Parts: sequence; structure tokens; C-alpha cells
Amino acid sequence: MTSKLCKLFVGGLNVETTDEGLRKYFEQYGTLSDCVVVMNQQLGRSRCFGFITYSTPEEADAAMAAKPHVVEGNNVEVKRAIAREDANNPDILANVKKIFVGGVKDHIVEENLTEYFSQFGAVEKAEIISDKQTGRKRGFGFVFFEDTDSATKAVLTKYHTINGNKVEVKKALTKQEMSTSGRGGRGRGRGMQSYGGGRGGGGGNENKKLVIQRKNDDNKRTKSDSY
Repeated sequence: MTSKLCKLFVGGLNVETTDEGLRKYFEQYGTLSDCVVVMNQQLGRSRCFGFITYSTPEEADAAMAAKPHVVEGNNVEVKRAIAREDANNPDILANVKKIFVGGVKDHIVEENLTEYFSQFGAVEKAEIISDKQTGRKRGFGFVFFEDTDSATKAVLTKYHTINGNKVEVKKALTKQEMSTSGRGGRGRGRGMQSYGGGRGGGGGNENKKLVIQRKNDDNKRTKSDSY
């Protein structure tokens, strides 16, 4: 779980920014164990996004807390890096502060949820849902964080163990949010903040845009370069 909390996605980079330039900027928040600007291997140029990995989750948190960031003249977007298999998963991509906690046993109380999930960020409150008529616990609850990043950190790991009780977590979405995000169907996340499967590549549509762009002005940045 710890390693997932150390890796960040950086989008909207200057096309001229290199691994070294990216590292130089983000090292002010901690020690980087890895830093890469993703390249289009066919065209030999930056795809204008990259990934940085800190040695500890606390260092990654410091970088997240210091937003906004300007790297070599560009306002960049910094997010938690998402594993490739989760790139279109609305339970992770949704921008919400509330998470669902399932599989909660009777011996777990709301204070246990608050104490456990506080490791991911400030918790406003925790609720364990009970049957209104019988008062019996229904086996699930919710945790409300003060910010969306804390909720994302919590759901990067699907299963957690609280006082010997294995629980499952996911973003808590309204019906409207579920419809918009595509839960239950194909997700609509852009996927660029995902990682895995190599550092290069580039789809056909992107390559066509970049080829046309280079013909017009090899040094001019357009939307096809940015995240």
C-alpha cells in the first residue's frame, strides 16, 4: 500500500522539460526514487506528462499540499498516479471526499473507522449504518474526509484490515455521479495518469496530431502536446 502513495502523475509539462528538469523541481519536497518524462518513441519527443516517485508517502503528500506547481514556465497538474488496470475505474477517479466501507463487523464502531482512516488525511466524520427499525448494524458505513486527495489515497488499496476485520472501500458516489463516471459500465477517465506497461508508446491519433503539428511549427506548443 505504501508504494502506491508515493507515486504522482504530473501533466501539462513544457515540451522541453526533461527528466532532469522535472527532478530538479520536485526534489524540493523530498527524495525521488524515480522520475520520468514519458516520451513518444516514434517522434522522439515528450508527451508532456510524467511520473515522480518519492521515497515516502509523507514526501508525496508535501508535494500535493504545495499545489499549484509551475515547472519551467508551465502550470502543471499533479495527481495521484493510478495503476493502469484502474485507469477507467470510477471508484478511484471520482473527485469526491466520501468513501464507502463494506464488510464492517458488529464489533467495529465509528471511532475505529475514524482512527484507522486518519492515516490517509483529516477525517470529518465516520458513520456506520444501522437498521432504523431494529437498530442492528447493516455491515457497512461511510467515512467523510476533508479533501478529495485523502479519499483517493484510501481507495488506492481496495481491502483494509481494521481491528482484525477485512473491509472493502470505494468512492461513495451519488446516482448522478455514478451515471456521469460510468460505474457499472465503461469508465470515462482519460487514463493518462495511469502507469504500467512501459514509459513510451503513443496511439495512432496522437501521432497524427503531432506529425501535423511538427509540419506547422516544430517548436510551437498546442493542445495536442498537453495533458
